[in-house]
Order: sequence, then C-alpha cells, then structure tokens
Amino acid sequence: MTEPLVRVENLTKHFPIRKGMLIERVVGAVQAVDSISFTIERGETLGMVGESGCGKTTAGRTLLGLYPATSGRTIIDGHSVHEARGSELMQVRRKAQMIFQDPYASLNPRWTVNSIVSEPLRVHKLLPNQKARNERVKELLELVGLNARHINRFPHEFSGGQRQRIGIARALASEPLFIVCDEPISALDVSIQAQVVNLLEKLQDQLGLTYLFVAHDLSMVRHICDRVAVMYLGIMVELAERDELYENPLHPYTKALLSAVPVPDPRKERERKRVILTGDVPSPINPPSGCRFHPRCPIAVERCKVDVPEWRELKPGHHVACHLAEN
Repeated sequence: MTEPLVRVENLTKHFPIRKGMLIERVVGAVQAVDSISFTIERGETLGMVGESGCGKTTAGRTLLGLYPATSGRTIIDGHSVHEARGSELMQVRRKAQMIFQDPYASLNPRWTVNSIVSEPLRVHKLLPNQKARNERVKELLELVGLNARHINRFPHEFSGGQRQRIGIARALASEPLFIVCDEPISALDVSIQAQVVNLLEKLQDQLGLTYLFVAHDLSMVRHICDRVAVMYLGIMVELAERDELYENPLHPYTKALLSAVPVPDPRKERERKRVILTGDVPSPINPPSGCRFHPRCPIAVERCKVDVPEWRELKPGHHVACHLAEN
C-alpha cells in the first residue's frame, strides 16, 4: 500500500468573534470546521458535499494552508502544510493548488492572461526568462482549450467559462500534484458546466492529478468523484465509495440530500420516498449538543441530544457518524 497523497488529521478551523474598539476581546467563535479526518489517494477524486455554509470551502482552504488551522494538520506528499516554513512551504505551495468558485473575482482585472498564468512560473522560478514563460503560458492555454493568440487579453474580454479555464491554467502552471476544486462550475451556465468537468477529467488522466472536488450538485459529484464525503455544520457525517454512498446511504442527512436529487424517470420519481427536513441549519457559533444533526433528524432519539456520535466504519471503506446507522 502506498502512502496517500493527502492526509487530513483532526483538522479544525474556528473563526474568533471579537468585540470592543480600544480593547478587543474574544466573545465566541464560528466553528466552521470541527475535527475532520480523511485521506485522498494519488490519482483519486474525493467529492465533498453538503448544504451552503456547512464548511466545505473553509475545509478546502484550511487544508491548503490558505487559512491557519485552529488545530489538527494536513500532510501533502509527506509535507506538513501548517508546520512548513521557508523552502519547504514553497514546495507545498507548488504541489497543491486551488481552482476558485468565482471566475470573475479570482482573476485580477488589471492583469493580462499572460501575467495571471505566468505568475506561478515566476514565483517558483520554474523557467529562466520571460520568453520561456510566455511559451509555457501559450501551451497551458491550449491545454485548457483556449486560443494561445489571446495571451495578451484581459479577463473582461472572456466569458465566464473561458475565465474558469484561465483559472485552471493558472492552477496547472506550477505542475501540482493536488488541486482543490472549490465549486468550480457553480457560477457557470449549465451548458458550460459539463465542458469544464470533462476538461478536469481529461487533465486528471493526462497529468495524473488528484482532486478534492467541493460541490453541492450531487449528480455532478457522482459523475466525477471516486469517493464522497458528506459535511454538515462543520463536521463530516459520512464517507464512502461513490456508488456505495448513492445506493446505500447510512446517515439520515445523506438520505435527505439524495432524496432531493431529481430522477429522470417520472414513474420512479413518483414512487420514491422523499425525506423532508424541518427547520433551518443551526448556527455554527452555537451548534447543538450531542449530534449536530439531531434538531432536524427524522429518527433522532434522546441519546442523540446528549452523546456525540462516534466515527465508525460500518462496512469496509464506509464510515458514518450516527448512533442509529446500521448496515
């Protein structure tokens, strides 16, 4: 067995809430991510799903070191992200990149495409001069399906789908091993989403990339991912192989998410059982005691209000955090 490319151990990110003007004091914390653990094998795509505000994006940014972790750690290709300094940190930065959700906000409007995509080449000193960097940028643009002649255009001259391709080219410039895809298609037209997902799959095959694919489109996640992790209110509630999770979900929250996915067959759509959750997602500032899902759970018992569920492996590779989950 080879060592996983990415190992996340009890990763926690709390954002302090401060009050006061002259003398600030911490009065609480937003518990955005709370002690999550998982691994990602080389060449694998791990999907991370959940409702808006459940901590998916924060988890992705924290494991890359874009946010300092409150506790826990991430190891990427043998390097501890949050403990790395100097040249080791530069190595981690080169090996792990991110594709951002908003292709309009993630590109500097004052920079040309050439400047945007060549910046990682310059920072990591991958090529000796500007001429070589220009040629490499043209190669990257063609790799992601853009015209190399547009190298000196600005972001506002491109459509949303083209801008996301520029963001992908920038992420590929440092020749990374691992990329966090933070809802890379949610801001795009439906007609463009499939093109971008197909591009990501093609690049993975060509370059041997490993992805963490953050999304809330469960049908798209099933198409692209090998395993799926389900997040709720900052914690991970279920993790399993893609087909296993979709065909045999064990956590009631996962069942509710999957029951909301439309089915093309009208007969099956009428016959299947819908799980309707009541109430709103609780505040991450003051999450519920015991199981965080218990105020909305249709099968919760008294124990769920008191005891935090243990993270259990009920089947080989199928983990769940629920007192009542059974094979």
